[in-house]
Amino acid sequence: MTTVVAGANGLVGSRIVARLVEAGERVLAVGRGPLRFDADVEYAQMDLLREPEKLAQLIESAPGGVINAAAMTDVDGCEKRPQEAWALNVRAVEIAALACSKAGTRLTTLSTDYVFDGVKGSYAEDDPPNPRGVYARTKRAGEEAALILAPDVAVCRVAVVYSGHPGAKKTFAATALESLRSGKPVKAFTDQVVSPTLADNAAEMVIGVHRSRAQGVFHCAGATEISRIDFCRALAGKLRADESLIVPVLLADLKLPAPRPLKCGLRVDKVRRLLGASLPLPLDAALDRFLAESRT
Repeated sequence: MTTVVAGANGLVGSRIVARLVEAGERVLAVGRGPLRFDADVEYAQMDLLREPEKLAQLIESAPGGVINAAAMTDVDGCEKRPQEAWALNVRAVEIAALACSKAGTRLTTLSTDYVFDGVKGSYAEDDPPNPRGVYARTKRAGEEAALILAPDVAVCRVAVVYSGHPGAKKTFAATALESLRSGKPVKAFTDQVVSPTLADNAAEMVIGVHRSRAQGVFHCAGATEISRIDFCRALAGKLRADESLIVPVLLADLKLPAPRPLKCGLRVDKVRRLLGASLPLPLDAALDRFLAESRT
């Protein structure tokens, strides 16, 4: 039995593939463009924006399960190109869910903390979503497509994902690390509280949820809710870097094209009960692993 992993070149998708391969499982990795990391894995290049039906053909060839980590995650890009956002964040999920239903295959798909409006904060899985902006709304619609159309399904929400692995996409955390090491200033929001999630830890949780056969929505995020500026301060402490390099800014000051939720931390009690209390990493442990990754 083969697990299809869509979005294999992404931050979380690449770590899901790596972990499944390390566990000796058969994997069919699916991604746009060439494979961007070293792995002994079967790989299919696929442009889900233009040819999403090809994913259905793979799924219907009797795999052991499907993990969908493919998405358009450029928040401002989604605002500017809503048709692309819909195609990747909704239509591709719909096609995967229908194919899984037809094949009798389990689907686990990734979503985001941005499905919440950021007013309440510290969100649990049963808190009602209220997405703002094209990215958030399409990701929420993708959740509904999966939950309605796939009989055996889990939705795993992640948040503010970062990775130190070579070749990984540049993120806020990676940019902050590079700047602090170089003695350069880092701008960080004082007013946005998030649940920073190490990509490798997210992959652990997503695979755990997938294997568990549990259904519904799960928050597979870091265990610490923290402001972005305090995240940078914690990172600076690990590096013994000068905290005065961290420049406080307000989210509204940047006048970004797409809205961002301010208080969007995710509670992880549910995934703890399912997979164990130690699996969602607290920030201290996650930063240690992040720095170890960045040295490899």
